[in-house]
Amino acid sequence: MAEASLPEQGAVIKVTPCPSVLELEELLRAGKGSCRRVDEVWPNLYIGDAATANNRFELWKLGITHVLNAAHGGLYCQGGPDFYGNRVSYLGVPAHDLPDFDISAYFSSAADFIHRALSTPGAKVLVHCVVGVSRSATLVLAYLMLHQQLPLREAVITVREHRWVFPNRGFLHQLCQLDQKLREAGRN
Repeated sequence: MAEASLPEQGAVIKVTPCPSVLELEELLRAGKGSCRRVDEVWPNLYIGDAATANNRFELWKLGITHVLNAAHGGLYCQGGPDFYGNRVSYLGVPAHDLPDFDISAYFSSAADFIHRALSTPGAKVLVHCVVGVSRSATLVLAYLMLHQQLPLREAVITVREHRWVFPNRGFLHQLCQLDQKLREAGRN
């Protein structure tokens, strides 16, 4: 670990560097995780697949009140207000699961949607894409970093304890950039 000294206070603080993409991939491979269609990865925050999101009865059984579709407009992810009606709030993010897709453009809006929802008593949020492994996990990790002040490494470990996820390398790189920005701003 790198150490930085604060001359005005004389204190020494330890700075944990941002993990590399390879380190993140090792973290993602480690531990146990679920292979279910939907898993609660943070209190009242779920990651799931398109089959779960397209099953209104399953959503009702889970008590889902908000849906964030990280593959909006995709072949298997056509959800929207017309599908869910007025009982479920919806946000669609038209992300593609490609390493060169700029998913970071949606970090703030997706994290804010999740945060507003979880600030509502009794709310439960489902974040999904087609399989519930890359796009949805990336947006949940960004939420944990932006609104729960978790460093990226801790966010990955937290989610990975509850679900097997594996964002593509481009998304991991964008999460690393977010982690670095938050560290520089003193937020993580």
